[in-house]
Amino acid sequence: MTISTPPTDAVTGHRRPHAFTLAEVMVAASLATLVLAGVMSAFLFIGRTSFSTGNYSEMEAQTRRALDRFAGDVRMATGIRWNSSQSLTLTLPTASNATTQVTYAYDPLSVGATARTFYRVVGDAASPLPREALVRGVATDFSFQRFKLEQNGVIANAAANDLETKLLQVSLRPVRTGVTTVASSQRTLSARYLLRNKRVSQ
Repeated sequence: MTISTPPTDAVTGHRRPHAFTLAEVMVAASLATLVLAGVMSAFLFIGRTSFSTGNYSEMEAQTRRALDRFAGDVRMATGIRWNSSQSLTLTLPTASNATTQVTYAYDPLSVGATARTFYRVVGDAASPLPREALVRGVATDFSFQRFKLEQNGVIANAAANDLETKLLQVSLRPVRTGVTTVASSQRTLSARYLLRNKRVSQ
């Protein structure tokens, strides 16, 4: 019968610990690196997805509130002044049988309190009153469109002046950017809102 004993240190007489070989250390390090890389990739992917989802949710909420506000004023308006494809002024009735004006416009500048913002301000386009930001971070292709009442057999019913304008539509594209994510954008083309209280000239 053969009896084997574990190797011991010649000086101390204690059992020598087994060590890893260089090949084993390299394999373990490679596997650990792959696992960590996978974990980091999954973490970054989840983070970017959450960031994009949050951006889309925020853009949708802002756009919905802005269009609801715009639609309410358009339906009450008794008159309109077309300042440009990015600015218009509505005449609204007041409780005292008078009228007031509100302007909806887009600021295409890249700096300023309302830069790249779809906003509302009481008064005409030159009003000094504070501007109420409705949607921030809007691309410069923002525009209003105006239309006449639809007529049988008439395909092109774009309005050419304020008198024949009876329907309004908004086209806007909010954009959100991040440092490590691609830009998120959401193009919105609103319904055509009817100026119920405004007289028209066909």
